[in-house]
Amino acid sequence: MAFREFSPTQPVILGFDPGRDKCGLAVMGLDRQLYYHQVVLAKEAIATIETLRQRFPISLMVMGDQTTAKQWRQQLYQELTEPLSIILVDERYTTLEARDRYWQMFPPKGLIKLLPQGLRQPPRPIDDIVAILLIERYLNRLTESQVKSYE
Repeated sequence: MAFREFSPTQPVILGFDPGRDKCGLAVMGLDRQLYYHQVVLAKEAIATIETLRQRFPISLMVMGDQTTAKQWRQQLYQELTEPLSIILVDERYTTLEARDRYWQMFPPKGLIKLLPQGLRQPPRPIDDIVAILLIERYLNRLTESQVKSYE
């Protein structure tokens, strides 16, 4: 698991990239400090979310709005022990963005470094990085609406 050594004292956001077989999870603070990210099997997602809620002061969930979002949203409302606010975020192009972000987070080594970035394939699923991007999109939306209200 990709836990950081310390836990946040401020509320954090849970990013969730739902899928049929696997799901991406990420926990990030409002200050964009990343505390956790992992890809889990879909059948383990709800149990993992429950564990994360025990470990972190999660205030809300940000979830991708595409493929399986409706089914997952219903399942989360039914199966989570305590209700959690769920905000849907536009998920378009996140997979392409996540591929680029993967290489920023984990710079290529060896021969892979010689390939143009567009041809590099991450060596593992990147659904957790999509979850990070979903949180960032939500935070960007919040920041933009605050800036507009000041203008």
